[in-house]
Amino acid sequence: MSQRTPHHFVPGPTYDEMANPTILPAPLRSAAAAARANEMDPLNLFNINWIGSDDKPRCVVLPKCLTRTRANIVVMLGRGFPSGSHKVGPAYATMAESEVLDMVRPDMIMVGPSTGNFGIGTAYVSNLKDYPCLVVMPKGMSLERYERIRKYGGELDLTPGTEADVCLVLDRVMEIRKNPKLFVLAQFELMPNYRFHRHVTGRACLEAVKGVGNGGVAAFVSAPGSAGTLAAADAIKAVHPGAFTVAVEPKECSTLYNAGTGQHRIEGIGDQMVVLIHNVGLTDYVMTIHDDETVKGLKVLHDGAEMLRRTCGEGPWECLAEVIGISGVCNILGAIRTDRHLNLGEDDNIVTIATDGFDRYPSVMTDLERRVGVTITEGMLEDWYGDIYQHYSPDDFLDLRPAAQQQRLFEQKETVWTRYGYTREYLDEMRSQDFWEKEYGRVPEMNDRIKEFRSQHLPPDNDLGL
Repeated sequence: MSQRTPHHFVPGPTYDEMANPTILPAPLRSAAAAARANEMDPLNLFNINWIGSDDKPRCVVLPKCLTRTRANIVVMLGRGFPSGSHKVGPAYATMAESEVLDMVRPDMIMVGPSTGNFGIGTAYVSNLKDYPCLVVMPKGMSLERYERIRKYGGELDLTPGTEADVCLVLDRVMEIRKNPKLFVLAQFELMPNYRFHRHVTGRACLEAVKGVGNGGVAAFVSAPGSAGTLAAADAIKAVHPGAFTVAVEPKECSTLYNAGTGQHRIEGIGDQMVVLIHNVGLTDYVMTIHDDETVKGLKVLHDGAEMLRRTCGEGPWECLAEVIGISGVCNILGAIRTDRHLNLGEDDNIVTIATDGFDRYPSVMTDLERRVGVTITEGMLEDWYGDIYQHYSPDDFLDLRPAAQQQRLFEQKETVWTRYGYTREYLDEMRSQDFWEKEYGRVPEMNDRIKEFRSQHLPPDNDLGL
């Protein structure tokens, strides 16, 4: 496998192999580990997983001196994925399923509707598989996102607006879908996104809490963009039925909270819709947060190591400065406030996600300094730490379990997705957990199809043990 096979004949892992890469043949694992030194080596497809070099999930347990919580907060670290974000996982899964179901031809162009990380993942996987790539995204995202997409050979089709204007992205995708040479990896509506996070991210979360607190999960906290990551909560609830799922969204775009809309600065979340693949029936609470809290909160983590050392004591401050991005800070603040809202105990665990790292946000920090208008001092960082990381208000939380709230969310979903061609009958099926179990139940079928696809297209003399 030293030479690349053409186009979509570049193989990759199954869902089971992404969930547990230790089951890969030893020669392949060694080759994939070596491939990390060359980001564009196609063997990096086999590094699409949450597992680090120690065969444990990449995560950090936040120091309680930082969070001032009773519960432990376990943060899954997505920056270690190829391309720097776990969103490469659903991009690969969607492409892999489409290939084995004969939906993709070698001459097709992959299209990634996105506000950033999924688009980056689409460009990256497309590059490794030798597909051309077009990413459709709003024009108001961070410069680093555009640069990364272009680095991987992707072209950009920029639509008006910012993070909250995803409907304009979907409108554009509806237009270009008419071109038979374009294949849309529709993260907001296709089930590989759900399957990846339930099977791969969910299992990693369950593994990450072993040896922490009581070894269980009391709550899973995540801010929905495509809402794929929230599928991890379905896996957690299957093992810990009493666990709570908390979705976090910007106050400036409080769609789940009160059907609100608006612009905001938290890149990657708050897309002004109830996403098709969001299993709202298993989401217990929504919590809102001001967008600028997350931007300032990131500044605290990135520039405040000395202040945190003085205020909180010793901790992994330099590490946290690099492995947390804006949506990660949003999720961390959501987890801290969830601890207070649910009145959790010292042995309880809250799991949340850091989708990417700081490397995608220097331009956002520059904009923050411009908006503040003065040099940001250590004293300001200390004030922000106290004001933001220790804030809690019960008014920020809304219980989504009552039937009336569920009905509202389903109606919001219906309003959006009937516009994009989905029938009310299909949308009504999503009200039942049976629908989601059936979709998740396709994982073994897809595992088998991916293995068969590999066997057909790998050279017979490959030395990877496949």
